[in-house]
Amino acid sequence: MKNLLQPETAEEIRRRLMLLRPDSVRQWGSMSVTQALAHCTCSVQMAMGIIRPKREPFPTNIVGSLYKPLFFRREIPFRRNSQTAPELLSAHSTACDFESERTKLLTTINSFITTAPPSRPQYSHAFFGRLTSQQWAALVYRNLDHHLRQFDV
Repeated sequence: MKNLLQPETAEEIRRRLMLLRPDSVRQWGSMSVTQALAHCTCSVQMAMGIIRPKREPFPTNIVGSLYKPLFFRREIPFRRNSQTAPELLSAHSTACDFESERTKLLTTINSFITTAPPSRPQYSHAFFGRLTSQQWAALVYRNLDHHLRQFDV
């Protein structure tokens, strides 16, 4: 299973990010390319514990806990137009600059990768609950891949 802690997978993501352009056209959804970059930065920050989303209420939190083993056993891509946690939507992303958002995302990815996984606490995800470093790395990869595919990269 691909995850962002694998050097070849991280390099693939970096390469694909560099193929994005300010005028990249989305294939689905409502985010602009700059908004998607800001959202992806927030998702990596969530994996690092910088952003801490509220846990989904009952019964959704139970469903997430039950679904978690299946999700992380198989590479299930995100559905188009999937909902996201409100904490992962940057309020200022419409006024952001494409290049600065891409640079910020690349910097955040590098920070995530260089933080030693054994020393990284197991932060909670809004839907899945507590995740290991490997699970976070897989989830972050899938989110990045989802948004890169959204812009045909």
